Amino acid sequence: MIVDLTLDAGALIAIERGDSTVRSMVDQALADGRAIHVVPGVLAQVWRGGPRQARLAAFMDQSEVTLGNLDPDTAKAVGVLIGLTGHADVVDVHVALHARLHGHAVMTSDPDDIRAVDPSLSLIEV
Repeated sequence: MIVDLTLDAGALIAIERGDSTVRSMVDQALADGRAIHVVPGVLAQVWRGGPRQARLAAFMDQSEVTLGNLDPDTAKAVGVLIGLTGHADVVDVHVALHARLHGHAVMTSDPDDIRAVDPSLSLIEV
């Protein structure tokens, strides 16, 4: 089954570092017409600016890559999920919630963190 993807910070860091395996997986997903989403907190965790992040900037500038939403309703839903799961990392919880709501798999370097929020999600470990 072909699924769309939500990326966590580890996946973005791998793209930034030029990891050929992760880049190949992402390129294949894009070639297959799959959606690639990044939630705002993930971008904030990784973004520092400057020429060292040219790969990340180019990746995020692609029209096929969508920056997710953090409106008041989503922020409240993240907070509720934090309360239910006891997971303290707001960004991990937002990644898991976003993936669940959109039917995405999560490309992650920390599968245990995402599983702690939602064990039903499909994960691609990078």
